[in-house]
Amino acid sequence: MLTHAWRKSSRSGPNGACVEARLADEGVEIRDTKLTVSPILRAGRADWVSLLRTTGR
Repeated sequence: MLTHAWRKSSRSGPNGACVEARLADEGVEIRDTKLTVSPILRAGRADWVSLLRTTGR
């Protein structure tokens, strides 16, 4: 279960190519940790659930 802390994707590689997500007020925030300054993408809860279903999670 996601919390407000950033959580690394289970599909992230060992070379630092990571995607992290956390709960936000209106949905989920996603960032790319290999970037020094990563933009934060925001998705609504319904979009996040749809993404997880599409990727088999």
